[in-house]
Amino acid sequence: MNAEIIQGGSFTDHRGTISYVNDFSFTNIERFYIISNSDENPIRAWQGHKLDAKNFYCLNGSFKIHFVKIDNWDNPSQGLQIETIFVSHSDSKIVHIPAGYANAIESLEANSKLISFSTLPLSDVKEDDVRFDSDYWKINE
Repeated sequence: MNAEIIQGGSFTDHRGTISYVNDFSFTNIERFYIISNSDENPIRAWQGHKLDAKNFYCLNGSFKIHFVKIDNWDNPSQGLQIETIFVSHSDSKIVHIPAGYANAIESLEANSKLISFSTLPLSDVKEDDVRFDSDYWKINE
């Protein structure tokens, strides 16, 4: 399974705006967290997940979500193809990154916030989380 975009939408009237992604299922979600990168270090890279699928939704600002399909967890190729998806608070969508990928989260503006829904219980994260040097795969700027 490859990364997937689950498109939502928004509704605005005199009361304000409601953003939604009605086709997203919380069935396998175990936890969530909110990412706010610092202005000094706008790229949080690279975190790999053998078993945990990630689902990202932009709450504020905008991000580029970069990801690579890992070919070998002990010694992944540095020539892996980096895929990138742009998300913004004005475009209501969830980016689903299945297990087996490493990702990098790049803030594109100050005060950007991204929520991440994870499918693996916290008790299993230590065995699943694989960190790579921030420059292991070069992100084209």
